[in-house]
Amino acid sequence: MGKQLVPDELWQRIAPLIPADPSRPRGGRPRVPARNALAGIIFVLRTGIPWELLPQEMGCGSGMTCWRRLRDWNEAGVWPQLHQALLDELGRADRISWNRAALDSASVPAKRGARRLDRTRPTAAKQAANTTFLSMRQGFHSRSN
Repeated sequence: MGKQLVPDELWQRIAPLIPADPSRPRGGRPRVPARNALAGIIFVLRTGIPWELLPQEMGCGSGMTCWRRLRDWNEAGVWPQLHQALLDELGRADRISWNRAALDSASVPAKRGARRLDRTRPTAAKQAANTTFLSMRQGFHSRSN
């Protein structure tokens, strides 16, 4: 068997963040275990294959099952929580190389209540004349005279 996509150590960190399965009072088919669905999600994201081509032999359910679980976990806020938990753990272990870190406005919200800079005033009263157009028009008139 190949390398396990969700090792025990990783699953122990992730499992508390995964929402509980919804109750099914009328029964139905048993849900694919969350760990198996996560393995399917990781497989699709790492390989880039379409969801519908997820191999059934992996035991992850169908690609649509994994896609729905990804969507549900995304709506439940699992991924930001997981990201924060893993960053906290790496930070406590002093395993983050800050000299390679980069931040931008997509990952750090702007400070609320910060003093806004004044707007820059325009430096010219109107747009400059197009010199290419003027020189062509003048050249055309000078030849016809």
